[in-house]
Amino acid sequence: MAEYRERKRLMFLGLPWTFTTYTIKDDIIRIDAGVLKKTQNDCYMYKVQDVELIRSFGERLMGLGTVKCYTGDTTDKELYISHVKNAQEIKDFILEASERARIKRRTVNMLDIGNGIDIDADGMMGS
Repeated sequence: MAEYRERKRLMFLGLPWTFTTYTIKDDIIRIDAGVLKKTQNDCYMYKVQDVELIRSFGERLMGLGTVKCYTGDTTDKELYISHVKNAQEIKDFILEASERARIKRRTVNMLDIGNGIDIDADGMMGS
């Protein structure tokens, strides 16, 4: 079972001086943030629908990136894993793990491209 643990980093020299940590496992993404007021946000991997890698010029200079996850989660429709090292590797891991999790839970979304047959509300074929 693979696991990534990363800290959100400052854009200044890419140093991990923030209090946000990311834990990415095969089945869940967890974000812990804060010092005085701690918050913890979880998203199950099967709810991740798509993943995007964002790299600003400053992030590229520091060897960092931001992974944006589009989810079906009620708390956050968009989940950001900001300013982390190995962003490309983390993005690829999330994309593959989310697909495996959807197949395991049998929640795979299929695209209906149609076959030219119209079916009405009663289940009867139309013309």
